[in-house]
This record gives sequence, structure tokens and C-alpha cells, in this order.
Amino acid sequence: MAFEQLIAALPSVAPTRELAAGQALFRQGDAVTAIFAVERGRLRLIRHTVDDRKVVLHTARGGELFAEAALFSDTYHCDAIADLASRIRVLSKPELLAAFRTDAAFVLAFMGVLARQVMALRTRLELRSIRSARERLLQHLLLAVGRSGRTARLDGSLMDLAAELGFTHETLYRTLAELEGEGVLERVDGGLRLLKPV
Repeated sequence: MAFEQLIAALPSVAPTRELAAGQALFRQGDAVTAIFAVERGRLRLIRHTVDDRKVVLHTARGGELFAEAALFSDTYHCDAIADLASRIRVLSKPELLAAFRTDAAFVLAFMGVLARQVMALRTRLELRSIRSARERLLQHLLLAVGRSGRTARLDGSLMDLAAELGFTHETLYRTLAELEGEGVLERVDGGLRLLKPV
């Protein structure tokens, strides 16, 4: 079942919320009332450390659920901040839990969405385990272009890509410059194109 079909299968209509860039959907410690789905836009899930640093736990994009763990928690464990203007579907916690008790097909569909998101998370963790900035970036690009393509489209800025890969922006720019200088890739409008096999 596709993401849109899952939303359509909810027991009642999931209302939408419009968020401006920089607006908070919820804050760490707020009482849980719902989980959410990104219809359009992008949200960052941010946790604050004891020394008040901000750690981006996840970036939720169109077609993704987020804050799923809140179904089994009383409070949200991070902030959810719109990275750009976004439309969010609000999936009521009480309604979801009731649907889980009565609708096996819905439970399986929901589990399918979660399983795909876990696979995507494991891919991100795999990338983070690659120590070399060059190899991590190239592996990300190979996964992003797939078997038949050469161009990886960027969902956001190069600084967003740096954060996703766990780089400082200086490390990403230096690595890109080296790979461009070697003729391995080039920057194109909205993405990065591999010029030779890696």
C-alpha cells in the first residue's frame, strides 16, 4: 500500500497544518497528541543536548511519516521545525491506536511504511560508518542515482547535504572540489552528475 493510500485508509480524515519556514510543529517535552506525515515540504527533528547544542536526528520529507515513536510515549523527545514552508497531515494518536486494534489490513500497511523508513535509516547509518569523506559522498551519490542514472538530485542545499552526510560544510565543499578537479563529477542545476564510473 502506497503512502497516499495509507493516509486515505485512516478511520477519519487527517487534518492538515500549514507551517512557515522556521515554525515549530511541536517542541521537546510537549505532550503527545499525534504523529505526522509530510504532505509537502521538509521538517527537521532536532534534539537539544545538555550543553544546548542542536543535533538533527532526522529530516522528514514529502511522503514520510515522522514522530512514530510518540505513539508509545507521553511526550515528544525532540523539536519538529519546518525547514521550509510545509503542509503536514496530523494523525491522531488515539484514532491510530484504535485502528490498530480493529483493522489488521491497516496495521500491515502502516508496518510496511515503517519498514521502508527503517531501511532508509539503515542506509543513512551505513553511509555514516564510512570514514572517508570522499568514499561516503561517492557512495551516497551511487545510491541516489540508482543503476540507470548519473545525476543525483539535491533535495535542498549543499549545506543540507553536508548535514545529512554528517559533514561540516567545509568538508563537503573541499571533497566536491577534489572530485570535480579529478573529473569524477560536476555540479549541475539542482544536483550532482557523475562523469565516470566510481
